[in-house]
Amino acid sequence: MKQIFVIFITFLCLSSCLSTKSKETSTDTPPNVLFISVDDLNDWEGVLLGHPQAITPNMDKLFSEGVLFTNAHASQPVCTASRNSILSGIHPTSSGWYSSTANMKKNYETVMANHNMLPEHFKNNGYNTYATGKVFHSGESDYKDKTDDFWTEYSPQFWRNMEPHIKENGYGYRGTMFYPFPKNGGQLVELYGEKDIIENYKDTNRFYSLCGGPLEDEDIPEKGMYDEQIANWAIDKLNQKQDKPFFMAVGFIRPHVPYTAPKKYFDLYPIEDIVVPEVPEDEFEDIPIMGKAIAYGYTPRGGWGDVSQKKEILPELVQSYLACVTFVDEQIGKVIDALEKSPNGKNTIIVLWSDHGQHLGEKRHFRKQALWEEATKVPLYFKVPNNKSNGQKSSQVVSLLDVYPTLTELCSLPELPKLEGESMVPLINAPETKTERSILTTWYYKNHAVRSNDWRYIRYRNGGEELYNHKIDPGEHINLAGNPEYAEIIETHKKWLPKQDAIPAGSTEWEGDKLDGIVKEWEANNTIPKWLR
Repeated sequence: MKQIFVIFITFLCLSSCLSTKSKETSTDTPPNVLFISVDDLNDWEGVLLGHPQAITPNMDKLFSEGVLFTNAHASQPVCTASRNSILSGIHPTSSGWYSSTANMKKNYETVMANHNMLPEHFKNNGYNTYATGKVFHSGESDYKDKTDDFWTEYSPQFWRNMEPHIKENGYGYRGTMFYPFPKNGGQLVELYGEKDIIENYKDTNRFYSLCGGPLEDEDIPEKGMYDEQIANWAIDKLNQKQDKPFFMAVGFIRPHVPYTAPKKYFDLYPIEDIVVPEVPEDEFEDIPIMGKAIAYGYTPRGGWGDVSQKKEILPELVQSYLACVTFVDEQIGKVIDALEKSPNGKNTIIVLWSDHGQHLGEKRHFRKQALWEEATKVPLYFKVPNNKSNGQKSSQVVSLLDVYPTLTELCSLPELPKLEGESMVPLINAPETKTERSILTTWYYKNHAVRSNDWRYIRYRNGGEELYNHKIDPGEHINLAGNPEYAEIIETHKKWLPKQDAIPAGSTEWEGDKLDGIVKEWEANNTIPKWLR
């Protein structure tokens, strides 16, 4: 009888414990999401080893506390298309969203029918959604009539109504969020002369943003660099009491051109010590003509032809980019520190990503907008609270398209059938996992790169091909596409090319673009620039 009584009491205790645990589990608060984007950030962070001199203590610390994806790639290597792809979860070859935001608006309702942008999906499922900085290309939204569907609250656009002397230094540059410029306009204004810039290039007013330089206090907006104002808004919001779980998007602008930041960040990188990318003399001997046209940039001499005119320019650009990376690293650190000190720190998923990579002379190319490694590769990082794999890295190739379905699964939101990426939750839980998957990146219409774990295959719309073995050629200097020994590898990668490419948004048929015009002119007149031959 005594034994039966003991068993009965034990049973009651266990039932009570299980009931309590079940009750606690059922009332657990859904996780918050801190969604940090960094514009034009390549792998020049200490832990990613993209540049030996990069000083990024805050990102390095953060990356050691979650799961870092070291082989992540954008679906389109340009701001507008990449951001709309990650936020919609739809690849440009399906949406037709290759470049122009104005054209994207023309078929938004068709592409997004029975579908939601990422923040909208969170908002519709009980989250407060916040945005500050450059989240979409234009800021908090690329679609004014949809903005309030996306966000519960968003910050002012801090780059509006800038001080006159700040604006003057930009020589009429249209992208006000990318100010401030240096007083002298930067390297290319110095190279061509102020008069030449104003009289001949103001209508396009793009190329001379390829510049950099340290800023004195008087060169900086009164309330600080826009990224500092973005960080401060996010910190203030994190410190406020929340009545719901939140999704907060914080979009930092640097290191986007112009590569300007407060002088103290430049002082960390003495110009005489700067390491610049190595570029072989025969770099373009084995590159198809469409690849050459892509490398030819906005400047009058195509980028490399301008920068190489003065030996000082390339080291200055590299120094400036590094300074901007360290500057934005500090802003990221301030936001992460605020989150950790807030009541929400232990129940918040942190995601950090960049919209695409950035060339600093590799392949004799500058900026993004190409299909080589430097343009497509991005930092991608997840920190999931209490994940046993935190502190590890995954070298499995993944896509920015995977972010949307991953967050949907982590936050137990309804699945959306239009999402084209794959959830990375299995990799977050087991980062050592490897699969045979490959990733598609597209630049303009029908120019594609397929990146597998060890290879990059490029197929241009005119039939030109490139193939690189990343095991032995991470700099992509030796094009193997013409070697019959690699025909099988090429065929394997071709299987990942799209079966159908959507016509660019706003068009009803393909009529060619500026790349076709460049190729046609070069072929007709045999005028390929010497540095591209």
